[in-house]
Amino acid sequence: MDDWSSLIQGAFSGISDPQRWADLGCGKGTFTYALGNLLPHGSTLYAVDVQPQKLNNRAGGAAITFQQGDFVHEPLPLTDLDGIMLANSMHYVRDKEVLIHNLSNYCKPLHAFLVVEYDTLAANPWVPYPVDFRSLSALFLRAGYNQVEQLGHRKSKYGGNLYAAWIKK
Repeated sequence: MDDWSSLIQGAFSGISDPQRWADLGCGKGTFTYALGNLLPHGSTLYAVDVQPQKLNNRAGGAAITFQQGDFVHEPLPLTDLDGIMLANSMHYVRDKEVLIHNLSNYCKPLHAFLVVEYDTLAANPWVPYPVDFRSLSALFLRAGYNQVEQLGHRKSKYGGNLYAAWIKK
C-alpha cells in the first residue's frame, strides 16, 4: 500500500458494497488512485479537474471516469454519490460553507466526505484559503454533519503537515 493510501485507509474499514465516489480537484490522480485502491470491487470513481488530465481508467477494484469541470463554479453531472474526496483542493475555495452545501446535493442522504489538507491557517500563494483540522471540524459540524474524525497526518514534501479527515452525516 502506498503512503497516500495508508493516509486515508481508515475511512473504508468495514465497507464492502460497491461505492460511487468523486474526487474533486483530482489533478494528476495521486489521491484518485489511492482512493480507487481502497474502494470495494465494482465501485465507480469520478475524477474531476478544471484542467484536462490523462488518468488510468481503473485503480484497484474501482473504475475511474475523468470529467473536466470546475467543481466550485459549475454544476457537475454527478448524482447519488456515497462520498466526495477533496484532496488538497478545499484550500482554493474561499466560501467553504457554500461549497459543502452545494456538493452535498450530489450525494445520497447518508454520505461521507474525505478531506486531505494542510494543517495550517497561514495562507500562501499555493494555499490561498487554508483550513486546519480544527476549523474543518467546526465547519462540517455547523453544516449538519455529526462525525468528523482525523484519520492520520503526514509531513508534506512542500513543507508543513497534511491531515486526512473522514466526515459523515
